[in-house]
Amino acid sequence: MTILNTPQISKIKKVFSSADALLITAGAGMGIDSGLPDFRGNQGMWQAYPELGKQRIDFTSIANPAAFWNTPKLAWGFYGHRLQLYRKTTPHLGFQLLKKLSGSLQLPYFIFTSNVDGQFQKAGFDENLIYECHGSIHYLQCLESCESKIWTAYQIQPQIDQLRCEWRGELPQCPYCSGLARPNILMFDDYDWLSHRNHQQRQNLERWLKQYRRPIVIEIGAGTAIPTVRNFGERFAPSFIRINPREYDLATNQAISIPHNALPAIQAILDVLKI
Repeated sequence: MTILNTPQISKIKKVFSSADALLITAGAGMGIDSGLPDFRGNQGMWQAYPELGKQRIDFTSIANPAAFWNTPKLAWGFYGHRLQLYRKTTPHLGFQLLKKLSGSLQLPYFIFTSNVDGQFQKAGFDENLIYECHGSIHYLQCLESCESKIWTAYQIQPQIDQLRCEWRGELPQCPYCSGLARPNILMFDDYDWLSHRNHQQRQNLERWLKQYRRPIVIEIGAGTAIPTVRNFGERFAPSFIRINPREYDLATNQAISIPHNALPAIQAILDVLKI
């Protein structure tokens, strides 16, 4: 039994019949079916990190360069645990279904995501066809930006006191000045984020967009609190599908809304298209 109604099925068939490319836009909700947390409000984050809740530290305070200056072990405890989690996580089947959708219909794809977890790369999507608008936890930079350089985080092995949400041992260092390193992620109140990796990805996206006139957008799990992903994808309506179990409202009724999690919704699209 499909989760889609008749009008949704009809619209999906119509938009795919005229599409010449597939643009996948994704927020934190994309990772839910992989078991990753969705920090929807402070309660969700504090449930995952009780020490932050005990100290009443909200997401905007810990996801902030000031946290690395003021409480570096706590900041790296939070980000180090996330790095550890993302490394261990296996992307859910929905990632492979999106690749199957692109391949079966011969629709060239590009990924636009606010996620910093690297799960699209881990699932086998082309690194050169991914735009991470907020950066990546798998890359580091100097907290003081002593050099305009970014390096991979593969050498650091987090050891976290999960009860205290603290990094144990020597904190990650900048290889150029031996000062404190931080993730190459765009944080709140962040004036020192090194964006040249992001800039190259943006150029790749812009070149890709110039090649195709009728891309179909599938937006997955993008919220309204920071609407970067939603604002980008809505430009392509009505060739636009929003997958979101909670924030599924659309700016236009010509687009398609599927109020479900990523995996069942992606599977339903493939079923409609008989893939």
